[in-house]
This record gives sequence, structure tokens and C-alpha cells, in this order.
Amino acid sequence: MGNSGDLEQALQDGNIFRQLNALIVAHLRHHNLSQVASVVASATMTPLYIEVPPNRLLELVAKGLAAENNGTLRGVSSSVLLPSSYGSITTPRTASIDFSVTHAKGSSKTITKHESKTLSEHKSVVRCARFSPDGMFFATGGADTSIKLFEVPKVKQMISGDTQARPLIRTFYDHAEPINDLDFHPRSTILISSAKDNCIKFFDFSKTTAKRAFKVFQDTHNVRSVSFHPSGEFLLAGTDHPIPHLYDVNTYQCFLPSNFPDSGVSGAINQVRYSSTGSIYITASKDGAIRLFDGVSAKCVRSISNAHGKSEVTSALFTKDQRFVLSSGKDSTVKLWEIGSGRMVKEYLGAKRIKLRSQAIFNDTEEFVISIDEASNEVVTWDARTADKVAKWPSNHNGAPRWIEHSPVESVFVTCGTDRSVRFWKESMMNRSM
Repeated sequence: MGNSGDLEQALQDGNIFRQLNALIVAHLRHHNLSQVASVVASATMTPLYIEVPPNRLLELVAKGLAAENNGTLRGVSSSVLLPSSYGSITTPRTASIDFSVTHAKGSSKTITKHESKTLSEHKSVVRCARFSPDGMFFATGGADTSIKLFEVPKVKQMISGDTQARPLIRTFYDHAEPINDLDFHPRSTILISSAKDNCIKFFDFSKTTAKRAFKVFQDTHNVRSVSFHPSGEFLLAGTDHPIPHLYDVNTYQCFLPSNFPDSGVSGAINQVRYSSTGSIYITASKDGAIRLFDGVSAKCVRSISNAHGKSEVTSALFTKDQRFVLSSGKDSTVKLWEIGSGRMVKEYLGAKRIKLRSQAIFNDTEEFVISIDEASNEVVTWDARTADKVAKWPSNHNGAPRWIEHSPVESVFVTCGTDRSVRFWKESMMNRSM
């Protein structure tokens, strides 16, 4: 009987090992580490091309970490964790695009015309916005120190004419100075905010009565940008200090890069962002540099100086496959960089950005790049592969928006800015763009 039990256990262990090896191989392959994937597959006798959803290994590791911590994020009960719905990783609508390939002129795609509607207003300038990983929510932060949380399905109901829909579901007041940036926890109903009061604050938006933060990180500088690690266990902070701060969410411990250069670095950090797996993170700085850091060792592995000439870099984000970075600067250019070589592979021209700390973003499929033209007060779109400008629409804001943020899962985005308004953009199926 004991032998039978041992055999059954061995079979179960073997099955788990096979599944784990398959996940590792698929993870490496999905992130363009084909040579390493091939070596691992050969060494473990695992099929190289096995159908596994992108980032499935990352998703399971994040869930395991949450379970190991008893489903808690110090101060938030396990009932808040919603792994089957909120924060689930959505399969991309299109495969990753190889931007390093040269595309012929005239091959640009057209983007469906979008229309916008004002949802709400802050009492002052709206400084930032962010969507949740599953696209079900987005939040905005203002100079009035307030944070507003919207539910996307209710926004759509309201736009469709449902007068009973109330898309604004929470408003938080707990900062003493203007809000700079926001981010959602990848697995829990937690929203974090950073502000000029040197604080990072954690809000539990599952609680209808919560108005204030349940956790606060006090930094030494104005916190200009924040980004959660995909596991939710760490977060990045970009501040007025030139060195990025990495926090352990549960212990409050702060880590700094061990090999950060002592000279030639003087600017505050405008934006920090993690890659899709957390294996690398990026900073966009006022000194004009884009810097890439190893997500495990926190070492600076590449620095692209003067990425936008002598102008500051206002935003930087990774493509989903982690091979490229999209940056925006106050030189009125948007650029695409290949991480492996550090070379610029695309440049998107024709939208003026000199005064505002504006963004350049991808749409959800990464087929288009979207930004703001300050001079014409328009939303401008380029074909991401060819760099051709394919559309421009009036922003309908009273003054150019200072922030634009796209849903990670569908064709909707948000603009907000100096006129205090928050506008929601969705496809208009009645018309087609130029």
C-alpha cells in the first residue's frame, strides 16, 4: 500500500515538473529568448512549441506569492484578492510587432475615428490618469489633491444614454499636495498615488466608505511617478532625486541601484515604468536620459543620454514583448528604441510638445502610437510600424490635455488636463479616420 502511495506521489510530482518546464519554455519563447528556450526544452525533453497563454508563468507566480502571504497586503484582507477576474492577464488582441523591420511606404493602417465625452471635472488641473490591468477601472489625479475612480462598464452605459449610470464610484482625499501619478495593484483592488507631498499612498477601493489611505510610504522627495512590479510585491518611485527608489511593499524597505553613475546625472525622474514581466524597468529623466535597470539586481544596464537632444524626457514605456521602449520628450518628438542595441528604430514627428509633461502611448494592440499636439490642441495618431501620421482629432478640451492614457485591453482611452475635465474616448463606428 505504501509503495502504491509512493508511486502515485512520484507520478504527481512528475506531472508538475513537466507542466513547470513547459511554462518556463513558453515564457522564454514569448519574450523572444528563443535560443535559451531551445536549450531548456532540449535539456528537459519539453516540446519547444507548446500552446501556453502569454505571461501564464508570471500570473501563477503572482498568485502563489499572494497565497504564501495568506492573501494579504498588510492591512487588506484576502477577500480583496480577485484572481479570477480583477487584474487577470488578458491575451493580446494581436501578436507582438517587430518594429525593427523596415516597412514600405503606403502600407500604413487606418485607425477607426474616436469620439469623446466629458465624464467629470476636478476642481483644478487634472494631472494624471491610469487604467487597471483588466481595463475595468481608471483613476484620475488632480492638483486639487483628489483622486477619482471610474468604472468603465458604467462609463459605457452612460455614453449609451443610460441616465441612471454613475461611472464615478469613488473619490479619495488624503494628500496635502497635487497628485503626480497613479497605479493599480496587479492582483488586488489597491490603487496607489504619488504626490508633491513626498508621499505614496495606498487606497483599498473595494471598500465603499474608504476615503483615506490604509498605508503610506514617506519618501524624502517629491514623488513624481510610481509603478507596481507585476507581482505586486514591489513598487518603483521616481522622484526629484535622480536615482529611482525601489520599495518592498510589505517591509517598507527602500533599495537603490548599486552601480548608479556618480557624475553626469542631475535631473529629476519624470516617469518610471516596469516591463510586462518585471525583468527590467525604465526611467525617463529631466536630464534628457532614458535609463534601463535589471529588475532583479536593480543595476543600471543601459543609459541612453540625450535621447531627446537637450530636452527632458517626459515619458517612457515598454512594448509588451519587452524588446522596445517608446519615449516622448519636450523636443516635440516621439521615439522608439530597441533595448538590445540601444538604437533608435522609429521617430514619430508632427506633434508639438514643449510646455506640458505630455505622454506618448500605444493603443491596446500596439498598432498605433498616440500623443497630443499642444499647438493645435489635437490628439495625433501614427501607424506604429511605418511612423506615418494617420489621424488627428480635436481634443475637445479647453486647452491641450496634459495626460493621455489608453486601456490595456480595448480601444478606449482617457485625456485630461488644464481645463479640469476628464474625457473618455471610444471608437465611433459611424465614421472612419483619414
